[in-house]
Amino acid sequence: MNKLFLLAGFNKLAGFLLLLCFTCLWHCGKKAEGKKEDKLLARVYDRKLYLSELEGVVSTGTLPADSTLLVAAYVQRWLREQLMMYEAERSISKELDIDELVRSYRASLVRFNFEERLIAEKLDSTVAEDELKAYYESNMDQFQLESTILKCSLLKISLQAPQNEINKLWYSHNPTDEAKLNAFAKQWATVTLLDPEKWYTLQEVALLLPKGTLTSENVGSRREGTLSDGDFRYYYRVTEAVQGKTTAPFDYAKDQAQKIILHKRKQELLERWKEDLYQKELRRENIKIIQ
Repeated sequence: MNKLFLLAGFNKLAGFLLLLCFTCLWHCGKKAEGKKEDKLLARVYDRKLYLSELEGVVSTGTLPADSTLLVAAYVQRWLREQLMMYEAERSISKELDIDELVRSYRASLVRFNFEERLIAEKLDSTVAEDELKAYYESNMDQFQLESTILKCSLLKISLQAPQNEINKLWYSHNPTDEAKLNAFAKQWATVTLLDPEKWYTLQEVALLLPKGTLTSENVGSRREGTLSDGDFRYYYRVTEAVQGKTTAPFDYAKDQAQKIILHKRKQELLERWKEDLYQKELRRENIKIIQ
């Protein structure tokens, strides 16, 4: 038992001395004037960590005790990372050409960065409405809906809200009451969908209402309703619904159409630029095919 206590005490003392050593080396290195021989802090096989590599680990003005912890933690991370790298490199397959992978990855990064800058400089990102519509009408098979979508208005209102006021605003056909309804919703509603032009999936809307209120079977006929679940009062109105497995309406599909058109423009721009570059360098005789 005494040996165990002595061993534990020795380990604590060794750890303390190690921290103290790192701290002294750090502060002495920071205060030293002129360039002196670098201090070796740790080693894993032939990999070495020097004091100069800890530049920036400890910020100016850090207390000595905190500096000790920061430096020691850095050294411990470094030791573990180097051991991991040593084992990884030692066990790597001989068939794996790391240098070739690095060259290939670097080439991909350089090319990607250049293409992104070229696209940013030269791509016309404006797509006119008639171009969008023409593409949509010629490629309707690309815009098939996976599920039912709908346009709707929906409010989930606290039961404490003045019901007469919300009923008056909800059922009003006066355009000037729209702003009043929005203001009312900001004060009392926990869920507000009042954009008449926005499309939602049926699943999105159904999750906001009591279960079974709107389904793919009844969304075509159950266009409007008011109900309560004991905690909230719900107001919903479906203004348009399109069943899944059919062609999406243009105003729903136009964003997707724009992305497709711009992607094609990017590809055409890059191919055209590469071909122009090739022909230019061929004329300059910087390209030669040796047979």
